[in-house]
Amino acid sequence: MSEIVISLEHVSKCYKRYTRPADRLKEVLLPTKSQAQEFWALKDIDLEVSRGEYLGIIGRNGSGKSTLLQIIAKTLTPTTGSVYVQGRLSALLELGSGFNPEFTGRQNVFFNGRILGLKEKEIQERFEKIAAFADIGDFMEEPVKSYSSGMFVRLAFSVAVHVEPEILIVDEALAVGDIFFQQKCFQYLERLRVNGTAILFVSHDTQAIVKLCDRAILLQDGHLIESGKPLEVVDKYTQAYYSQFIDGEELKQDNLDLVKATTEVDLRSNSPTSENFVVPKDFIRDFTDKNRYGSTIGLIDGVSLSDVDGKLKSTFFVNEEIVLSVKVNPSPENLKSLSVGFTLKNRLGQVLIATNTCMLSFPIPSDKLGQSFICQFKLKPNIAPNKYTIDFAIAESKQDTKMIYDWINNAATIDIVTQGKMTQAGLCFPEILVSTS
Repeated sequence: MSEIVISLEHVSKCYKRYTRPADRLKEVLLPTKSQAQEFWALKDIDLEVSRGEYLGIIGRNGSGKSTLLQIIAKTLTPTTGSVYVQGRLSALLELGSGFNPEFTGRQNVFFNGRILGLKEKEIQERFEKIAAFADIGDFMEEPVKSYSSGMFVRLAFSVAVHVEPEILIVDEALAVGDIFFQQKCFQYLERLRVNGTAILFVSHDTQAIVKLCDRAILLQDGHLIESGKPLEVVDKYTQAYYSQFIDGEELKQDNLDLVKATTEVDLRSNSPTSENFVVPKDFIRDFTDKNRYGSTIGLIDGVSLSDVDGKLKSTFFVNEEIVLSVKVNPSPENLKSLSVGFTLKNRLGQVLIATNTCMLSFPIPSDKLGQSFICQFKLKPNIAPNKYTIDFAIAESKQDTKMIYDWINNAATIDIVTQGKMTQAGLCFPEILVSTS
């Protein structure tokens, strides 16, 4: 059995909010009569983290993530419940926490190192490694108040990981670093995990959660509502996030009046035409076991994965053209614009391709919204041989829209295979020309 380094039992945190400053004084003078409104940031949290576990924590803003981490880091005391933390803990909770802006980078390394439990001699022995990893050059001798946010997080992260913590908490701190530093940080985090460090990783980057973490938890309104495999928890998070933008009642598929008309749309040529349109021979319509959500569920009548002859299939060769077709039911009158799209993900949930008609500057004609039509995408996904899943969605036709009408997670699966000798490795296979002179 794995050694437990963090254990929370029935942990809750309540904050008191006062309408007026005078109410605080009234409560002191009349302690039996509360003048405050109670806000429960966390409610009855049970959580265990094992040594060497990489735990992802996700949730919308205000869900209780930061409060949970501060309680684990013991910078906050829970209102109720018990907290057990075993081992040296290092935390990157907020940009600037634990650093004195008037001190130089060097002084802050020693100052912060002592706070984290290292002796002066231990810090001296590790200083060169800390400075090399932070890679901020002569700024190490300058006051940190003159640092950019990127330089600041470089130094803060370097100190936090070089104290050799048994528990490391990272709360969105790496979001301000450049891509090269982020890659270096993630490689170092993996090294710490292999050596037995438990890592609590908070991020809104769901792909990072899926790729890096062994397990994930989802917080919502102070409750821990989901714990399990990262990909499953991320799906729940996505659904919970978009549900806040859903208005109106769900529209059931059997209540839709399907009009037997078809509009042929070819997005490759960016124009409605029947010349390049592939007529699908069949559609996938059984989504009963899929994670599906939106304000107008049933708007997607069926989806099709086919070859250029319209034959429904799920196995394709590398560089073979794939035809994705989405059959759209007649839309209700209150939906004035639609954007149809898809997302292709690998087995870790990483997004390889994501696009829609709005992003492709192909507006769905308004006169087609009251009838059934097929929206078709043609692509050659030059990607590594493996299994992939495809999400299909219909949303409001706006850039960065959050109004989802109908979204089907993992609606279809495709298997990419290779013919003959492999000439490349990696996630994608671009066309490469080699020449000499």
